[in-house]
Amino acid sequence: MIRTALYLLLAALPLAAPLVGQQSPMPPSSAPAAPAALPGSPVPVNPASPFHIISPITQPTITPGQLTLLELEGRFSQEVEAGGGKAFASWFAEDAVTLNNGKPAIFGRGAIAATAQWNPSEYQLTWTAQGAQMGPSGDMGFTWGHYTTRYKGPDGNPIVTAGRYITVWKKVKDGSWKVAMDASADEPPAAGECCTLPKP
Repeated sequence: MIRTALYLLLAALPLAAPLVGQQSPMPPSSAPAAPAALPGSPVPVNPASPFHIISPITQPTITPGQLTLLELEGRFSQEVEAGGGKAFASWFAEDAVTLNNGKPAIFGRGAIAATAQWNPSEYQLTWTAQGAQMGPSGDMGFTWGHYTTRYKGPDGNPIVTAGRYITVWKKVKDGSWKVAMDASADEPPAAGECCTLPKP
């Protein structure tokens, strides 16, 4: 289901040159190794991750629309890392949907907020954007990358998971940007690169 939804989303928007750098083994995801970097900032890298992420903002072909989306993604990630589930839910549009790890879809910001109750001192979700694409109308686009989650299991031992995500953004009536859809799937360590889009 998630894979089909992502294919449909990618097909709906024009593709541009890939913004993804080469990777070599580094940290797991659900909370990617580090939040997406803002312009002029290096992407933090966590030595526990299976991936080494290169910031898409350093790529020479980035467009103003892509930069807008990557800046949004960076703020989103940083606020969630500090504020946990409450901060996470605040970024979603009223009619947003989440599709995560094969679980049933969650519709609406209220329902998303009800399930996003984690405390950042107990559960850490971080992610790093690898690329972005703005739609031709300039009011909708998507970002994608790696995420990492860190928390303690019932036995008190740390658990780290990693995965891939795609976030669909839209501009709402007041002119602000909100998350329209967030989809993610865990992956085994060192799963390799999946997120390089073909050139048009």
